Amino acid sequence: MTKFKEIEKARKLFGLSEHATLKEITTVYRELAVKYHPDKCKDADKKKCEEKFKRIAHAKDVLLAYCANYRFSFKEKDVKRTLYGDAFYKHLEKFYDGWWGEI
Repeated sequence: MTKFKEIEKARKLFGLSEHATLKEITTVYRELAVKYHPDKCKDADKKKCEEKFKRIAHAKDVLLAYCANYRFSFKEKDVKRTLYGDAFYKHLEKFYDGWWGEI
């Protein structure tokens, strides 16, 4: 399986959108781990829970490995875009690029 397909499969197992934060990944993992942990599973078939828990743990490892190897940009423009979003950043860019004229 290609790396992208494995990441995509893990993302879908967690029910994440195409954009997710590290906090969202860990939150979903914790919820699923509690639900499907073999010791806490309410399903009558503990084997199903055990298999699902293994898939969840593997998905977490895949997603966190991808996040750990992600290269972050610390350029001012990229940081602003990350903090404020594209729409706000474009508005801010107009302001700083003289949108208000020579004030």
